[in-house]
Amino acid sequence: MAGGSGRTQKNKAHKTRFASKSSRNAHKLSSGDKVAGKGAARVPPPGQAAREIRHQRNKNIREQKRAGVLAEKRASSSPSSAPRILALVGLSAKVNVEALKERILAVCQTAEVNGTIGQNGDAMDTESTFVRENKEPGAITVAVPRFKLRLTIIEAPRDDLQACLEVAKVADIVAFVGHVVPDEGGYIDPSGRKCLSMLRSLGLPVTTGLLVGLADVAAKKKSDVKKGALAALETELLEDTKMHVADSTDECQQVLRHLAEQRLSNPTWRAQRPYLVAQQLEYEADPNSSGTGILRVSGYVRSRAISVNQLVHLAGVGDFQLKQIDMVEDPCPLRQQKRQNVSGDSMQVEDVSAGQKASTSVVANPALQEALIVENIPDDLAGEQTWPTEEELAQAGKAKHRKKKRVLPRGTSEYQAAWIVEDSDQEEGDAGDDDDADDDMEGAGLDAQAMDDDREGSVISEDDRATSVWDGDDTRSEMMDEEDLTPEQRKSEIERLKAAHAADEEFPDEVDTPSDIPARQRFAKYRGLKSLRTSPWDPKESLPFEYAKIFAFDNFPRTQKSVLSKVKEIDSGIQEGSFATGCFVRLHILQVPASKVEPLLKSYKTNPVVVCGLLQHETKMSVLHYSVKKSESYTDPIKSKELLIFHTGFRRHHTRPIFSTDDLNMDKHKFERFLHPGRFSIASIFAPISFPTLPLIVFKETDVGATVVANGSLRSVDPDRVILKKIVLSGYPLRVQKRKAVVRFMFHNPEDVRWFRPLELWTKYGRRGRIKEPVGTHGMFQYLELVEFFWVGYIKDKLEKLHLKLPKQVP
Repeated sequence: MAGGSGRTQKNKAHKTRFASKSSRNAHKLSSGDKVAGKGAARVPPPGQAAREIRHQRNKNIREQKRAGVLAEKRASSSPSSAPRILALVGLSAKVNVEALKERILAVCQTAEVNGTIGQNGDAMDTESTFVRENKEPGAITVAVPRFKLRLTIIEAPRDDLQACLEVAKVADIVAFVGHVVPDEGGYIDPSGRKCLSMLRSLGLPVTTGLLVGLADVAAKKKSDVKKGALAALETELLEDTKMHVADSTDECQQVLRHLAEQRLSNPTWRAQRPYLVAQQLEYEADPNSSGTGILRVSGYVRSRAISVNQLVHLAGVGDFQLKQIDMVEDPCPLRQQKRQNVSGDSMQVEDVSAGQKASTSVVANPALQEALIVENIPDDLAGEQTWPTEEELAQAGKAKHRKKKRVLPRGTSEYQAAWIVEDSDQEEGDAGDDDDADDDMEGAGLDAQAMDDDREGSVISEDDRATSVWDGDDTRSEMMDEEDLTPEQRKSEIERLKAAHAADEEFPDEVDTPSDIPARQRFAKYRGLKSLRTSPWDPKESLPFEYAKIFAFDNFPRTQKSVLSKVKEIDSGIQEGSFATGCFVRLHILQVPASKVEPLLKSYKTNPVVVCGLLQHETKMSVLHYSVKKSESYTDPIKSKELLIFHTGFRRHHTRPIFSTDDLNMDKHKFERFLHPGRFSIASIFAPISFPTLPLIVFKETDVGATVVANGSLRSVDPDRVILKKIVLSGYPLRVQKRKAVVRFMFHNPEDVRWFRPLELWTKYGRRGRIKEPVGTHGMFQYLELVEFFWVGYIKDKLEKLHLKLPKQVP
């Protein structure tokens, strides 16, 4: 082949011809030389270094959370942890909870361990150790080493809501037991539905579901019946609730394995305080004090470490101090060594709580022990007026020369002039606001521009005004004493309350002016207010002397943070005299009344008795405000100051709350005569201080027993929360002429008309005006509409009522 071809191979020239010699020889260097700087260092791209740091930080956070969860799981299932409390709650009348409990106990007793080897290499017993602390009805504690589980089983009485609530307060696991065959009320009857709703409002711990009765169903129908029951119950229970069948021995073993592996989750309100569930009670009368003595409560420390120097609350009894704490031998250990009786057979340990000896005892330190203070000691001279100093007298003399003159209507007294709040801007921007929406009280706003030019006015100096002392009697509650009522009277009283509740819904705050007593005397404690939202109100004005006995905080969130930090110190063991969680201890409670201990000694084995460690300041009295909502299942009216039972945390209060509106953007709140359904209100009571968060369940005693009427949570602790009770006086136009009208039935004498002349009147159509002058001798007056403040409009007809607002503070 002659000559070269045009298709000969041509390789691409290498790019190194543009590179330097050092870059061409970089691959010949070792990695050590590169690190030392002998080669080209790797420069991360922009943002790569920050990304790597962020990924590493997130990885550390995940590892910390994983380690925390693992440590918590090990602590809850370790031999030193307290037994798990299992509450059995039946959802229908067909469920036999007592039979299910005995079935689980029998499975615990006959559980076998196949080839388990101990830590020292020796073979362990083939039968698991079963310890039944007491065989009496009620709470039973068992230890099953096969599942590394210690369990305390309690039956929750579904027919008694308060007793069921007390069991749920201390339960670590709540098991809802349903029957596979529904009864007349379905899979969950009305009693079970009420109980389930109440426990949801409390805040449930870990929950599980158990099904019984499947063994009595024919084999062909078991699958369909089980599917139907599971579908019906899963919709009512929580989403993460696992359902198990608990009929046979194998099924109960699966339930025990699930309970042992279940991760516990305490509600926040319970995780803040240590508590004990009484396993044994002993009472010793004090010879030096009649009617009181020392109560010894034995049980496991739960949730947090407890200190001998902190105060405790005995549920249903009160707050007390501790004398000492003894650490005693665990009556139900996870590894129980068997002893031989006379015949040589193995013997199980029963009722080992009797005659326990203390291994460690710690006595309270008077220097560190918290004092049991309930009420503040008021200073009788705190409100006395001191003699003014020379500087104050000089300032007062200078102020007299700067008197501010204002034009007031003719006939206005000095005290009436004090109601008139001057507004330089005339609040023209509020002209179109809805009065009922923001509930502004425009009762005392008059301005010189709002008066007629031809009106002759009187001039009163602001410094010459005096404030009168209102000595009118407060209106007492209209509720009759229910203890003295016959069934007929009680029925008529309920009907009267329902009528009053309906009237309050349709005509809120409206009252009739009495004809036998002057309005200026009947409503002496009420006064005019420019605006409920913007006008100032002194929260310490006209308070009773007893109000000085309660406690208040300058900064409540800061105090709560400081108190919770001290709890962590007790947990870490910094403070002396503390006992960690899981220890079996005996508390010596001082000065417990004998009359209140007797019922506990009879029922503590069937109904749980709880001793709760209190945080700092939680024995001092103050004003607590709860956010409450009326229960949908309760239709009867609930009136303010009606006797109710508050279950908040481990405390119980028999109290008479007052209700008010829940206004977040206002410092004054409107008093409500009834608890209205469908929305949240604030219930205020006098009670010992508690720190949020705390759930609230409200009961009311009825003919059929205690009934849940409302639920909510603790909002704040604030004695300075201003609650104003507002009344509305109504009048009807008699004669109407453009912007003027003659109004009747609001007052019954001319003196009352002149007394309330400085206040503004309003209509539901948005018009506002003022009283011009009285007409006649029967309390009628002439009404003049203020067109300067609002749009031009006229009173349409005689059916347009005129209203007058008067608020007063509710202490």
